[in-house]
Formats: sequence, C-alpha cells, structure tokens
Amino acid sequence: MTIQFYNTLSGKKEVLQTLEPDHVKLYVCGITSYDYCHIGHARSTLAFDMIVRYLRYRNYKVTYVRNFTDIDDKIIARAQEQNCPPEELASRFIEEFYTDMDKLGADRPDIEPKATDHIGEMIELIDELITKGNAYQAGNDVYYAVDSFLDYGKLSKRNLEDMKAGARISVNEQKKNPMDFVLWKGSKPGEPTWNSPWGAGRPGWHIECSAMSRKYLGESFDIHGGGQDLIFPHHENEIAQSEGASGKCFASSWIHHGFVTISDVKMSKSLGNFLTIRDILSNYHPEILRFFIFSTHYRNPLDFSESAMQNATIGLERLYECVAGIDTIDPENSSTESSSTLLPADIEKIESMETRVQQAMDNDFNTAQAQGIFFDSAKILNRIRKALPEKPAQKDIDFLKNGAKTLKLLADIMGLLRIDAREYLAISKEKMVAELDIAPSEIEALIEERYRCRKEKNWPRSDEIRDQLLAGNIVLKDGPDGTSWSVKKS
Repeated sequence: MTIQFYNTLSGKKEVLQTLEPDHVKLYVCGITSYDYCHIGHARSTLAFDMIVRYLRYRNYKVTYVRNFTDIDDKIIARAQEQNCPPEELASRFIEEFYTDMDKLGADRPDIEPKATDHIGEMIELIDELITKGNAYQAGNDVYYAVDSFLDYGKLSKRNLEDMKAGARISVNEQKKNPMDFVLWKGSKPGEPTWNSPWGAGRPGWHIECSAMSRKYLGESFDIHGGGQDLIFPHHENEIAQSEGASGKCFASSWIHHGFVTISDVKMSKSLGNFLTIRDILSNYHPEILRFFIFSTHYRNPLDFSESAMQNATIGLERLYECVAGIDTIDPENSSTESSSTLLPADIEKIESMETRVQQAMDNDFNTAQAQGIFFDSAKILNRIRKALPEKPAQKDIDFLKNGAKTLKLLADIMGLLRIDAREYLAISKEKMVAELDIAPSEIEALIEERYRCRKEKNWPRSDEIRDQLLAGNIVLKDGPDGTSWSVKKS
C-alpha cells in the first residue's frame, strides 16, 4: 500500500514521493508567540502530530521542523500593552505553548527554530534576492518584486494581474508594485532592531520560514504544512522567495488543514467565541479534544460545540470500556476442554483491523474513517467477550487480548487510548459524579436498601429506588457479583 494525500500545489491527491529514500522532510509554520493558544492552534499541532506519527508508524524516517515567530508586529504591540520587552513576552508565550501542547500529548518536533536566532540567515537570503533582481531597497526597507517571479500565485491559484487590480499603495509606501511585500523593515522608535546592509531594522514575516527551512531541510524538501489561512499570502510568498533565490522547487507538496468554527461561526475574539486550549481542558480530558479533532477529516472545517464534545466523550469512553473489559479477563481462567466460540467473520474483521486502518490513513490521513473502524472492531470484541463461557478457551482469550493490543496500537497514531483503561474510566466517572446532585455515598446507601428490599421481595420499593436513581442519571446494573452503577451518558 502507498500513502496518498491532497497536495494543495497540484490541487489533487498524489502518492507520497520523497527526495531521499524513505525519509520525509517536513516543515510546518508554528505560532506567533504573543497570546495563549486556542483550539485552532490545537488542531494545527495535532494534525501534523498525527501525520508524523503515522509516517513513522509506516517506517519512514521523518525530520520534522516547526518554527516559532518570536518577532512580529503583534508581539511588539502586545509587549507595549503589557509594558515589557518583546523578547520577554515572546519567550513567555512559547513556554505557555509548550504547557498546553504537553497536556495534549503532542510530540515535539525534531527542530524548533526561533526567528530571532536566524536573523543572519535571513539577511543572507535577502541579499541573494537583491543580487538576483528579485528584491530592491526602498529607503531602509527591502521589498520582494513579485513581477520578477513568473509563477507567483501558483499555490493559491491567483492571477497576479487580478491581484494588482484590486490592490492599492498606501500614501508613504515606496513599492514599485502594490503586490510587492516587505523582506526587511527599517527600524522604528521603540522596536527591536538588528544591523543589516540596508540599515538597522527587523525582518518581515515571510522571510523567516524561507531562511529557516533552507537551513534545516535544504533548498528543496518534501512537505510544507500549515493552516488554510496561510496559503495566501504567507506560503505563496515563501515560494517566491525560496525559488527566486535557488531556482529550484521549494517544497514538493503542501498540506493545509481546515478552519475551526464555534457553533458554525468562524472563531474570532471580536465575536467573543474565542476558546483557548485551557478553557477546553478545564472541562474535558485532553484525549477527548484529540478524539473530537480527529473525528473530522483534517482538510474539512471543524465545528466546535458542546454537543460535539459530548459525542467525543461518549465515543472515547466506548473504546476505553472495550479495552478495560478485555483487561479484566484472567488469562489463568481458561480451560483446555472448552471449545472456541469465535466466528470466522469476527476473526476476519479483527485480524484485518490494522490493514483496514492503514487503507483509511493511506487515503489522505482519513482519521474519521479510521475511528469508524475502531468502533466496528470494539463492537465485535465486546460481543465476543460478553459471550465467553465461565471457562473460556485460551484461544479466545488470546484473540481478545491481541485485538485490544492492536486497537491501542492504532489509536496511538491519534494519541488515543494511551493511559490505563480502568484509570481513564475512573477519572471519567469521578468527573461525571462531581456534576451530579447526589453524593456517591447516598447512591451506595440506596443500592444497599434496594438489595434488602429485593431480598424481602419488596419489589415496589426496589423499583422505586431504581427509578429514583435513573431520574438522577444513575444507571444500575445487577450481576452475579452484586449491583454496580454508572452515570447515564447523554
């Protein structure tokens, strides 16, 4: 099987082909570090975390680079608001980023360059572009001349002449063309500055990724990624800069994930529907957020709502319940005299689970389809487990244990089922109980009273207790070992 994914540059799915055998070089645009991370940052980080995990699962070597923009207009403005140096603010929010992403269980990239550590590389690249006629100095600023790059617009599928027609030059700008973009900004009072051949100043936003990707991955590499909002102008400008300087293909393929909305409305601070990762994790386990994000294909819009998160909570718990149920099977409780109860169709489904998940993931990293296979497999495993005789055949126990092991292996690609199943269910139950109007001690007391009523054949009171608890979202389950209870799922 071969991995295929949608390449924004070509506008179609293509087979993964690497410049070096079995080695994927990946560059992803990271955060601008001036605020706490929101769910959009979570989606971006987790989408590429999943892609890297899957590539490594498929035995590719991956060199994963993701940058930090730690000098930018937004950083400078926020630092002025908070009366602190821009570098201090940027450093603080990089650490906050790590705090959030570590809670989400995201693996860190192999290389995480910061823009301010690569000013020299940016100056060198700008100088090359000036020498080759792709850039020009205007006062203390340097601009990229988009007319010098004939393929400008090829990623975003935009026509340069149409873009020019809709653009205007601000009063004090010295651009030759309204679409030209800044590579180097002359210094302004109160801003961080670095020396350059064009005077003191700081780099523009687009040049940093061209310089850093070239340093760590070379002039040409395999995949460049980010959100759809970066296609234009950021990624378009990166192509113009990098290919203008090298004359070579910059990135062979481009992967872009979709936007995040809140109840079908685009997320924005101005609308008051801006959710930080911390807001979400205060109410939900990190794996629930991961499950929710991967329940939608990475290229599609992702709509956040409480009902969607509740569905993710229920879905993840079902998988954990399957694993927990199998974990409780005692392998010493088998019997050599018992016959296997496994059905050929069930055997085929479970033994093909890994192949089917690979087929889904090979088709543009289709995590939503893979989750469907998880549920299908869990349903079969649960049915087999519940049908086991008191002394099951060892073959059947081994089959269930191996099935759960495979399920956990595959779910780990999405960062799911990573903790002990019974521990997760205990945490989940504890949280749900905390939201009830009745204490666990009261529940246990009512169960004990119900037990006495059943023993005395006081069926009306026994039923009354059951119905009372059910009205409070407490579900009772009678079994040979007594009565257990759980919180009713919405």
